[in-house]
Amino acid sequence: MLSRKGLIPEDYLPTRLAEGVLQPKLFKATPGKARFVAKNGTCNVAHTNIREQGRFLLDVFTTLVDLKWLHTIIIFTMSFLCSWLLFGMIWWLIAFAHGDMDQRGGDFVPCVTGIHSFASAFLFSIEVQVTIGFGGRMITEECVSAIIVLIVQNIVGLVINAIMLGCIFMKTAQANRRAETLIFSKHAVISVRNNKLCFMVRIGDLRKSMIISATVRLQVVRRSTTDEGEVVPLDQIDIHIDNPVGTNGVFLVSPLIICHVIDKDSPLYELSAFDLQHEDIEVIVVLEGVVETTGITTQARTSYVSEEILWGQRFVPTVSAEEGMYAVDYSKFGNTTKVPTPCYSAKKMDEAGGIARFKLNEGVTLRATVRRRRGSVFRRSRKEM
Repeated sequence: MLSRKGLIPEDYLPTRLAEGVLQPKLFKATPGKARFVAKNGTCNVAHTNIREQGRFLLDVFTTLVDLKWLHTIIIFTMSFLCSWLLFGMIWWLIAFAHGDMDQRGGDFVPCVTGIHSFASAFLFSIEVQVTIGFGGRMITEECVSAIIVLIVQNIVGLVINAIMLGCIFMKTAQANRRAETLIFSKHAVISVRNNKLCFMVRIGDLRKSMIISATVRLQVVRRSTTDEGEVVPLDQIDIHIDNPVGTNGVFLVSPLIICHVIDKDSPLYELSAFDLQHEDIEVIVVLEGVVETTGITTQARTSYVSEEILWGQRFVPTVSAEEGMYAVDYSKFGNTTKVPTPCYSAKKMDEAGGIARFKLNEGVTLRATVRRRRGSVFRRSRKEM
């Protein structure tokens, strides 16, 4: 783990390296609580009772790319060995049928020179398929069947090589490899921003090569019940992102804070600070775009359950101007600080006149308290005199 080696601070986690890292003391995960998307972006869904397993064989290439490296290497090794053994058997049968293994005079022309046993036929099969050609064994124009087998084996070898090279390229250049350097803050925060209650997360990119046409989507996953009484265990609800340009596109050249205004159209509208800790809710963040260097579309994901959403905090700044350029301090990427935030839901605050009214009331209460304290101190001093 890079965070354990000191190369990456533990205040934030790369999307694919979130497993096995100790959580801070302020975060206590609920044991056994299921989540739709894990912190490292993998979908926590188990597919069971799939009866039509043959559908995976209809798309062999994608199946090979999705397999683990060990399984892929074993499959390709067995493919080469089986093809060499198969065509080695065919070459041995051709030589046996033509009588090439018999000791004959100088006028006899064999189908393949140098084949005296199955081992020599197997070696000739390898030479044909991988075009080694040591020169001791070669085909003659005596047998048409040998020429046809030579053409077929070359075509089969080229097909296996093409599939193997394509599979290895796709496995090494998969889009999720680029997502290793797309990072999310470990916690999300809810606080007041521009006199509005907002849900915020921070995203960043560790590489200098940019993600072109980067977009961010937020979804809330929770259990819901329809008006007809149908229970939807995983109800996915899109939530709007507050972006001045009017779209979800972001210019990810430095860490950005993705903000969602909790208004009447938000699924978080009726949640207070108390309700959030007792609500079974999960917010999924999806960042996707095109890799600048390869042109491959990549996607990084993470999620935040209710215990990972901090109420009344905001992210500290990470970008500063130094000597004509901007510097990003990634050691502060996941740091938060407490800010005054009402513990009520956005709905209750709107019904009471908005956050400005709450601030006004808090100010009046504070001034009244200060006046009472000053009056009591003044009266106490008068008595002492």
